[in-house]
Amino acid sequence: MTLPKLPTKAEIRAELEAAVDNYLQTGGEIQQVARGVSGREDHRLLEKPLFDSPKTPRTYVNDLIARIESRRRPKPRTATRRTVAKRPRLKTLYDDFGEPIRKIWVDE
Repeated sequence: MTLPKLPTKAEIRAELEAAVDNYLQTGGEIQQVARGVSGREDHRLLEKPLFDSPKTPRTYVNDLIARIESRRRPKPRTATRRTVAKRPRLKTLYDDFGEPIRKIWVDE
């Protein structure tokens, strides 16, 4: 199933011009509307201001945001080091010629 082809802008423009011409030829009349007047039927609603209350001062939250951000940052670690228990390790003993003699366990 193929979708119907959408009309181009030129086709839409020609169709609108033909409709306007047909309206004018059948005795229709176009009214000029003053600039700035709304196209709504009851445009008197727009004559009164939208906000009746006076402007309220802004609340600055920079300090609050800084406190929140400081809580998010990881706290610096102190210089304490854990002591690791030293385990014995295997050490190889060599003779004067560099040949391995034996292996022993050494506590460090």
